[in-house]
Amino acid sequence: MRVTLSQGLFLSPADKYGEIPMDFTARRFDTGQWVRIQIEGQWIARIDPVSPSEGPKEHGPWVAPGLVDLQVNGYGGQEFSSPDLTVKKVVEIALAMDQFGVVRFCPTITTNSREIMEHAVETIAQAIRENMGVARRVAGIHLEGPYISPQDGARGAHPLAHCRPPDWQEFEQFQKAAHGRIRIVTLTPEYEGATEFIRQASAHGVVVSIGHTAASPEQIHAAADAGARMSTHLGNGCHPILPRHRNYLWAQLADDRLTAGLIGDGFHLPADVLKCLVRAKTPARCVLVSDLSGMAGLPPGRYSTNLCELEILPHGKLVIAGQQELLAGAALPIGAGVANLIRFAGLSLSEAMALASEGPLRVLGMEPVRLAPGQLADMVVFHLEGSNEDGRNSELDEFAQNAQMSQNGPDKWNGNSRINNFPENTPHPSPMSQEKRTAASQAGFRVLATMLGGQVVYGDLP
Repeated sequence: MRVTLSQGLFLSPADKYGEIPMDFTARRFDTGQWVRIQIEGQWIARIDPVSPSEGPKEHGPWVAPGLVDLQVNGYGGQEFSSPDLTVKKVVEIALAMDQFGVVRFCPTITTNSREIMEHAVETIAQAIRENMGVARRVAGIHLEGPYISPQDGARGAHPLAHCRPPDWQEFEQFQKAAHGRIRIVTLTPEYEGATEFIRQASAHGVVVSIGHTAASPEQIHAAADAGARMSTHLGNGCHPILPRHRNYLWAQLADDRLTAGLIGDGFHLPADVLKCLVRAKTPARCVLVSDLSGMAGLPPGRYSTNLCELEILPHGKLVIAGQQELLAGAALPIGAGVANLIRFAGLSLSEAMALASEGPLRVLGMEPVRLAPGQLADMVVFHLEGSNEDGRNSELDEFAQNAQMSQNGPDKWNGNSRINNFPENTPHPSPMSQEKRTAASQAGFRVLATMLGGQVVYGDLP
């Protein structure tokens, strides 16, 4: 059944289509097997293999659980951390995530004055209360700051005037304004009293993430001892020059209690760095984030902001205007990171998707959505595109197929060595050559349809 819902609203299936079952055919992201998926109401009713007689094409759409993004700062010209934020704008940003295959996300409030941050969390909480579509899509609020390092480099683009030590009473005010919906707080453990703040936040069910930090290795490990569980966009928000051995990057990489959030857009972390970070932490201890700026979604060009003039380059890089290297935020969605993990880090599609779906939910303490009967029908149907127009026979698509799991089960990690369970005659995936990277530079993750609770909220089912 082919269904389109262009409004991007979240209604019950009965409201729009009654209880008519929907079904479609696609390849499973975890096995590469062609299947027919039947949806009844909000749930996956059946998943059946497609017989060879039905003649599936060699290349075609993939299906996977919907994506989850823990770090979205805004979209379409609107930041969440803004005195101009309204309920209407929150709704617009939430619905805009549908086009990226994102079914849950965390609106992220960056460092600002107490008044602006309180207004932002209060407005988001109001939107959640008043709009079922926002409530269904928002997994919680992410407070990125204001308790971050004031040092240049470490604080990134956060305003120096508002960087400050952790203040539990202030945080309680933020949480009260948010009606208890703050789920993640990014801070640095370099301040006196930070470990006690971490203990209290963790005891109240808030995920503490280390980011924008100038902390010593000892302070990093003390933060993990106190309950910190994540690193915010590891490798970014850092000093340009660090001590070779004793620094906060190595400490976070080495501490297995910390899950590394990674921006996989290809600009924030060069290919070699992304590959090394994933290998050091292992995919099980990494999650992808987009870190979308409020400028994301605008066409290429120059834009004036309260801070400075910015420019979105034709290939999606967001920079300070007049040059091409100094980043001013992210403008590519989380799906770009999935493609880059396959392309640069040599992960299978199954592994890469887990970093953008199962992993983020695990960080939040939420149950992962599985591609199985009886599970909630929160799914994304997508193409992995290459340098040619329709993505067929592309380097990326073939690479994803070669790196797929065998029928014996998922790839496993044994210490520092990856064990691939491939059928005998399947070529083992290897890192792409520079030529292949260049050929795949236009490759990406193209969403065909997003399904939320059994309803198509973006695109068309195949």
